[in-house]
Amino acid sequence: AGLAFWARGPPPVHGPGAGGAVGAGADDDSMVCIRPATVDDLYGMQACNLCCLPENYHMKYYFYHILSWPQLPQVAVDHNNKIVGYVLAKMEEDDAESPHGHITSLAVLRTHRKLGIASKLMQASMNVMEETFDAEYVSLHVRYTNRAAFTLYSQTLGFEIHDIEKGYYADKEDAYDMRKMFAKGLAKQEADRLKKKKVDRPLAVKDGDDDASKKPAEDSKEEKKDDKKEEKKDDAEAKEDGEAGGDAEAKKKNKRKKGKKESACRRRVARAHGLGACAAAGPRKASSSCAASRLAGQRRWGDGTREGSK
Repeated sequence: AGLAFWARGPPPVHGPGAGGAVGAGADDDSMVCIRPATVDDLYGMQACNLCCLPENYHMKYYFYHILSWPQLPQVAVDHNNKIVGYVLAKMEEDDAESPHGHITSLAVLRTHRKLGIASKLMQASMNVMEETFDAEYVSLHVRYTNRAAFTLYSQTLGFEIHDIEKGYYADKEDAYDMRKMFAKGLAKQEADRLKKKKVDRPLAVKDGDDDASKKPAEDSKEEKKDDKKEEKKDDAEAKEDGEAGGDAEAKKKNKRKKGKKESACRRRVARAHGLGACAAAGPRKASSSCAASRLAGQRRWGDGTREGSK
């Protein structure tokens, strides 16, 4: 019916010269055997449930578990084969893609508590879930006020809170929905996480193409920067050329205005002093015109002298 083990000390050995139970500190009252439950154990399991828990079940509910999943229910029996603890478990059938187990009920008589019996019952049932039914995780519900059971599940057995069920129990008390992941469930979660991370990446970027995709982007950035620099340079040169051209035209205009003013002043001065066109024409023009007039006078004078001497 499965492998049984003992909660404290080895099982008693009887025979010639055995001398009763063996093992340091072992006695008949402290030894408890953990084994898979049978149909003959159902009445003892129900009696233990009535003594320990407010959530009670009809006998047909126990039969449903033992006939559907005979490997999962486990019992703890003392030396008199009295059931002092049990765990009632099943496999959930509503999710075929993620097979998982569920702990329906766990109880240990008050006289046999603090011996680690509850932990061994739970571990035996969870091992069967994982090895026989290939479960991904196991779930259970525990009362919000049951701090002892919550500590057992969370600290000793490694369960985590998945959700809070409001008014789960018949007296409307809330319940913690707790779960413990098995190796298969953890591997599936990791695979889903990696798959989601890969899908979130851009479709154009594949594994090993990161460098190839980065280079064109960097090149395009550099080209844009160079284009901007050239545009700025061209704008600056055009601006400078415009300013230079404007300055040249302005200088020419000022020079022309200045020349007109100077010629007008010279004409006024020449009229005031009775000077001729030579003075009004400016220094260079005046000198050339005066020299021409002197040359003409000399020629006329020379002609008269030659005529007079004749």
